Amino acid sequence: MLKNLLSNIQTPTDLRLLDEAQLPQLAQELRDFIIDIVSVKEGHLGASLGVVELTIALHYVFNTPEDLLIWDVGHQAYGHKILTGRRENFHTNRQLNGISGFPKRSESEYDAFGVGHSSTSISAALGMALASNLKGDFEKQHIAVIGDASIASGMAFEGLNHAGVTNANLLVILNDNAIGIDPSVGALKNYLTAVKEGKNPKQNNMIKSLNFNYSGPIDGNDIFAVTKELKRLQKIKGPKFLHVITIKGKGLQQAEENQVQYHAPGKFDRITGDIIPKSEENLPPKYQDVFGLTILDLAQKNQKIVGITPAMPTGSSLKFMMEALPERAFDVGIAEQHAVTLAAGMATQGMMVFCNIYSTFLQRAYDQVIHDVALQNLPVIFCLDRAGLVGEDGATHHGVFDIAYLRCIPNLIIYAPTNEIALQNIFYTAQLGLEHPIAIRYPRGRGIIKNWKENHFGQYQKIEIGKAYTIKEGSEIAVLSNGTIGNNVNLALNELGNPEAIAHYDFPFVKPLDENTLHQLFKKFKFIITIEDGTIIGGFGSAILEFAAQNNYNNNIKTLGIPDKFIEQGTINELQQCCEIDVKTLKSLFLSYINK
Repeated sequence: MLKNLLSNIQTPTDLRLLDEAQLPQLAQELRDFIIDIVSVKEGHLGASLGVVELTIALHYVFNTPEDLLIWDVGHQAYGHKILTGRRENFHTNRQLNGISGFPKRSESEYDAFGVGHSSTSISAALGMALASNLKGDFEKQHIAVIGDASIASGMAFEGLNHAGVTNANLLVILNDNAIGIDPSVGALKNYLTAVKEGKNPKQNNMIKSLNFNYSGPIDGNDIFAVTKELKRLQKIKGPKFLHVITIKGKGLQQAEENQVQYHAPGKFDRITGDIIPKSEENLPPKYQDVFGLTILDLAQKNQKIVGITPAMPTGSSLKFMMEALPERAFDVGIAEQHAVTLAAGMATQGMMVFCNIYSTFLQRAYDQVIHDVALQNLPVIFCLDRAGLVGEDGATHHGVFDIAYLRCIPNLIIYAPTNEIALQNIFYTAQLGLEHPIAIRYPRGRGIIKNWKENHFGQYQKIEIGKAYTIKEGSEIAVLSNGTIGNNVNLALNELGNPEAIAHYDFPFVKPLDENTLHQLFKKFKFIITIEDGTIIGGFGSAILEFAAQNNYNNNIKTLGIPDKFIEQGTINELQQCCEIDVKTLKSLFLSYINK
């Protein structure tokens, strides 16, 4: 029986003691280990399986952590984590108080740069390489591993453009598997496909034209070929570019054949590879599906509607429209800045543009939101999926800053629905025509209405812009909620027997605020509590405090929401507990106010 290699590797130093002939066995063990853990604990599977050989080769050839290795996005870094001292606690991946699902500087000296959003690796590695030059260290290696979907982003090209005129000791490795989360799109993807097929003459190589020493494409799942080429490139100074071809999901048949589904498949059978089905019977819809189905229905009735997403057609459910109306739904690749300004351009021509971007990713297009949309007062409809706490993806993916960073922008309407019906109604209202752009924020996961589609889909009602609603009357304390976190308030009050002292009001519009209702509430209630699933600083609660100050109200105001720190990974319920906005904590808070 072959000796188990992986169990004896605590760090890459141990890895480098192996004979090169043993590396294929280690690759199989590492692949099996990832499958065993992720099948039970869940996480990002396909990307890490595809780069097992590349991961081993990088740590085998280069002297990490002295040589600096950066994984773009980080979906593919599970093997890296396992080989760099985190094998024994890898089962805690993405869990509360466990290891992060992405590379993180504070977690390991082998994580040279924290990532989670795409296309940052080349700029970061170049910065490190130039810093090494300034310190007189010309032997240190700096390696950026970037996927073909991520390299299409503008930031990646900015890094390549700069690197090509430096003498930086930089190696960019293109992990080309023709897919990010969804299949890669665009002219660059077509170019890379042609290169792989040998159709492009070498003198036409766009990477060479940027002054990179280009090599490849080579088989990234052939560990001997990768190791050999890395050893050769290790001796070459200046900017270098290695094009490797890998298979996402390599080693698990279903993951190879269904790469979108097995990007993060949930629990699955580690032997057969079959995904363990979750019963969706009698469950409320996913908010993303409310978006996808509603926009398709509206688009079939309104020829001016178009949809845009930066590389997330499946995650946003724009896929429904892309399949039914492909000429009016656009996946622009990982290019949030382009997506926003593209939407602005379409809006100038009278199109009703639904631009669907995850809340955390819209941060990457902030200037475009201000200058290209709001400054010109173009009625772009921003659909901010994954707003609020998103769970196991952690700090890089929580959508908790959008209210704060959008609220200060003139002309922009900000809306958060309490449930599925409100969400489809605001989509309906927006496509009727607004005088301003609007940001509609809604969470990851499911709603609260089990029979939403059967009993409510398509029964649209126009929403009055800027209006708040009374959910529950009360006599002493007013709770003001924004968005779906208001459902936690409802549950807490229900479990307390709906005490007469506490009133609950839904303020779906953070901007414009319903000031008429606010004046009434501040005159009636001594105690005001605000709650939101965004950052307290600059958020909905801050808007209420500003209103109170501007109008000389001296009511006792308490703001609840996400505290002034980065929230790590865990289940949404666990993280709500950490932020003290879960049902149990709210019950205790409300009781304390009643007792006062």
